[in-house]
Amino acid sequence: MLQELFGGWRPSAVVGVDISSSTVKVLELSRNDGRYRVESFAVAALPQNAVVEKNITDTEVVAETLRLAYTRSRSKQKNAAVAVSGAAVITKVIEMSADLKEEVMETQITMEADQYIPYPLDEVALDFEVLGPSERNEEMVEVLLAASRQDNIDSRVEALELADLEAKVVDIEAFAMERTFTLIAQQFELNENSVVAIVDIGATVTTLSVIVNEETIYTREQLFGGRQLTEEIQRRYGISYEEAGQAKKEGGISDDYEEEVLDPYKDAVVQQISRALQFFFSASQYNMVDLIVLAGGVASTTGLADRVSDEIGTTTVVANPFANMEVAPGVDVLALNSDAPAMMIACGLALRSFD
Repeated sequence: MLQELFGGWRPSAVVGVDISSSTVKVLELSRNDGRYRVESFAVAALPQNAVVEKNITDTEVVAETLRLAYTRSRSKQKNAAVAVSGAAVITKVIEMSADLKEEVMETQITMEADQYIPYPLDEVALDFEVLGPSERNEEMVEVLLAASRQDNIDSRVEALELADLEAKVVDIEAFAMERTFTLIAQQFELNENSVVAIVDIGATVTTLSVIVNEETIYTREQLFGGRQLTEEIQRRYGISYEEAGQAKKEGGISDDYEEEVLDPYKDAVVQQISRALQFFFSASQYNMVDLIVLAGGVASTTGLADRVSDEIGTTTVVANPFANMEVAPGVDVLALNSDAPAMMIACGLALRSFD
C-alpha cells in the first residue's frame, strides 16, 4: 500500500520535485504566520526522450538532471515529494461503512480492489482516503481509491534515490494542481460556484483541469505542447533543438518569427483549449467556465492569454502561484517569475510540507 499517496503521513518538510517531459523542477517553501515563502527553486532541462509523455525512459539521465537542479537550488532538504500523472492513475469514489476502522477498511479495499482496477494487483500500488460522510446514506462514508502501476512510481522513486533524495510522498499531479489552485484563487474574486479551467501546456501533453469549489471535477490530457513550437523553430531556421528552445524563450530570432511561426502556434493553442473545453461541456452539466488559467512553459508567451480570452470569450490569466509569497534573499526573483506558470505542480508538491 502506498500510504504516502494522499495524506496518510505526518507533515514534515519536503522539497517538491516535478519531473515533466522537458524539465525537472525543484521547489522548497516555508511558512511563517500563515504566509508562504520561497526558500529555493531551480529548473533544469532534460535531454529529449529521457521522459516521453510523462513516462521516465532513462532513469539515470533524469537523476543526473535532478541532481543538477537540486544543486542549483541550494536547498538542504533531502526529503522530497514527487507526482505521477493523471493518465497513470485510476481513481474511483466508493462507499464503505462509517464504523470501519482504518485497518479493516484497508484490508477490505485490498481484497475487493480487483473490482475497480483493470491491472493485476501485484503490479499496482493502491491507496485510499476517506473523503467524508455519504450524502446518500449517513451510515456510510465516501472513500477515494487511487491506483497506479507500480513501475510508474518505482521509476520516480529510483530517480530521486540516485540523486541522493528520499521520496517521502508520491502524489498525483491533478491533486498537486488542485492544492496550488487555492493560492491562485486568492488572487481573483471567485465564489464557491465559480468554474475555473486550468490549462497546463507542457512540452508534449496539455492537461485541462476544471475546478469548482476548490475540487477537481474533471481532467483530460491531450497530446499537444510547447515542443511543437520548438520543432517548428528548429525546422524553419535550421538550428539545433537546444538553440530553438532558447530562441523560443528569448524571441527575436528573425523578423518573420512572430507572423510566420508564433502567431500560427498561438492559433493552435486556442484551438486545443477550445476543443478541450468542448469535451468538458459535453461530459458535464456545465456549458461555460468563469476563468481560464494558463499554466506551463508556454503560458507566459507574450499575447497568448489575450488571444485565448478574445477567441474563447472567457477571462484568461497566466498562473503565478508565488504572487503573494515572500522570497528568500538567495532566490533569483526574475527567474522565479519567468518560470512561475510552469511551477504549479512543483508548488503543489512543496505544499505537502504543511498538510
